[in-house]
Amino acid sequence: MKNFAEDQENPWSGRISENQLYLHEKVRPVPWDEMDFQEMEGAIALLGYSCDEGVQRNQGRPGARKGPYAIRKALGKLPNHLSQNAKFLDVGDVICKGNALEEAQSNLAEKVTRLLGSGAFPILLGGGHDIAYGHYTGIRSHLGNSVRLGIINFDAHLDLRPPVNGPNSGTPFFQIAQDCRTQGFIFQYMCLGVREDANNAQLFKTAQELGVTIINRSDFHMSNWSTVKGHLIEYLNSVDAIYTTIDLDGFSSAFAPGVSAASPMGYAPDIVLQSLDLIITSNKLVGLDLAEMNPAHDIDNQTAKLAASLVHFVIHQWSK
Repeated sequence: MKNFAEDQENPWSGRISENQLYLHEKVRPVPWDEMDFQEMEGAIALLGYSCDEGVQRNQGRPGARKGPYAIRKALGKLPNHLSQNAKFLDVGDVICKGNALEEAQSNLAEKVTRLLGSGAFPILLGGGHDIAYGHYTGIRSHLGNSVRLGIINFDAHLDLRPPVNGPNSGTPFFQIAQDCRTQGFIFQYMCLGVREDANNAQLFKTAQELGVTIINRSDFHMSNWSTVKGHLIEYLNSVDAIYTTIDLDGFSSAFAPGVSAASPMGYAPDIVLQSLDLIITSNKLVGLDLAEMNPAHDIDNQTAKLAASLVHFVIHQWSK
């Protein structure tokens, strides 16, 4: 695995200081083949998923394969408030070669399992939302059969389409539900910010049949935080571990124009940050990813900056 997907300059650049005041000075890029997994305990590990094959299969706008690079580039310029002893690593990208989506997902799952087994906290940068199937599979492989693993998805879309002609960015949670049924697990899936104008009636029917917990976009805002908080706490109490995924196309295009399916009808960052804080303080978060970052359609790097700020918030809250 190459350290970065794109043959470009090192994305980790920015202002220079003498005391690691910026994240590009704090991060340590380590090629996968050179990693010492015995020293990974407690490390934050960034892993990219350079793939938009799933987006294209789902009739979306291509460009998400360059998302990990754009997020890194924006993240490196942000200030570093991690402790001196904190380990912040960039372990490179899983790259989808041609249309080999399933192989990329399998590769991603294996690397997630290895990172978790070494004691690291993985943050994955996408890439299409097909990242979710590989990420979840890797977490489940690490946790084993006895752990109740829940999914919290910030998204306008339920992504419960059946993989009729193979998996894509709209099928990951349906695939996970099928795996849960086959392996005897309870499918525990919560989706926050769902829009009626972004999901057809069959998708809502599937969600009901699978017992999905939904908070609609019309209810997902700060003035309704007490209700959202109550639902989140109830869900967190029902599981042992949480995998969280953030589809950037759930945000209003006023905040995130650079995604595969932009819309002005999405939610705002403040409610997501508040929810993430609750999830992190539960001490049940085992992995997080950001999906659908599409630099080809970004405006003034707004979406990359949003994604970077979300990662910045998570790593600092998680490290406290």
